Amino acid sequence: MNALPAIDEHQDIRDAVRQLCAHFGSAYWQGVDEQRAYPDAFVDALTQAGWLAALIPTEYGGSGLNLTQASVIMEEINLSGGNAGACHGQMYNMGTVLRHGSDLQKQTYLPRIASGEWRMQSMAVTEPDTGSDTTRLKTTASKRGDRYVINGQKVWISRVQHSDFMVLLARTTPLAEVTRKSQGLSVFIVDVKHALANGMVLKPIRNMPNHETNEVFFENLDIPHDNLIGKEGEGFSYILDGLNAERALIAAECIGDAYWFIRKARDYANTREVFGRSIGQNQGVQFPIADNLMETEAANLMRYEACKRFDAQQACGAQANMAKYLAAKASWEAANVCLQTHGGFGFASEYDIERKFRETRLYQVAPVSTNLIYAYVAEHVLGLPKSY
Repeated sequence: MNALPAIDEHQDIRDAVRQLCAHFGSAYWQGVDEQRAYPDAFVDALTQAGWLAALIPTEYGGSGLNLTQASVIMEEINLSGGNAGACHGQMYNMGTVLRHGSDLQKQTYLPRIASGEWRMQSMAVTEPDTGSDTTRLKTTASKRGDRYVINGQKVWISRVQHSDFMVLLARTTPLAEVTRKSQGLSVFIVDVKHALANGMVLKPIRNMPNHETNEVFFENLDIPHDNLIGKEGEGFSYILDGLNAERALIAAECIGDAYWFIRKARDYANTREVFGRSIGQNQGVQFPIADNLMETEAANLMRYEACKRFDAQQACGAQANMAKYLAAKASWEAANVCLQTHGGFGFASEYDIERKFRETRLYQVAPVSTNLIYAYVAEHVLGLPKSY
């Protein structure tokens, strides 16, 4: 029986992450899900082992790994039956500081993020009235002397309850006063504890996959000018700059999910007997699982292509979007087949399928919807007219 996934050049990373994840098995994740809790113990263990500091350069106390290697970490977490969505922001959100922050900001934040002393795993961009139309967001940051005053509302802001700092995108120049709608947006570092005591309010959103996410309200939140990342008005490009890494990492998580579902379905189909033989002997059972494997292997190639181009500092927007789309599609289809293969048992919590089913469904919608990826490929790869 072939290993899924196959042994590759990243096996040292895979083996080490698997060893850590083995301490957080099915009972742990079921307990977290049943209590609708946050997997603090798991995230702490990952942090202390240095895995969430993978993309932080060694000069700031990180591991200095590339995106390809970091993606293997995320894949292995989900392949183990866990949920990297609880902590992946800690791996890539700091990239905004790393690529665009001042030397002082890098020296202040990155070593403490790398050590786990501070968490910066939340990014506040999406708003209830604008959704994916980011350039029309309404949250404002008004400059007053050496301070900025934040007012507005965000939604679907993840992990903020388990973060020390949050990256915030707000408008600093009114939309009517810029020549391009992508101008006049700025990025800030928000001290969560300070903000909660001075004008920021959180409203948790109960949701299907037990993902810690919130509505966030700002009323005259005062933050220092030193918390501005980069140049005022150029924040939109800074945010876009980090999205390719985010999409490649989430593609890897979906690949991990897909392999988990495929292995689960294969093993059950091999051992479950009905009418005197294993159900896996039936083409109606084995063909969908085989299809899942082929789709997953193909998506995995695009995941590695996106990572390779990112690591080489080459343009990778198309590849990162395609990888996220293909991997999310593969994991969702594998989830459906796995559930169908198990029949009624697939709905029983003890098998973990229904939990993983809920978790992987998220990536058809977020952090970028499939329709927006279609639009991106149509416009930027095929050269078709912009559709929105």
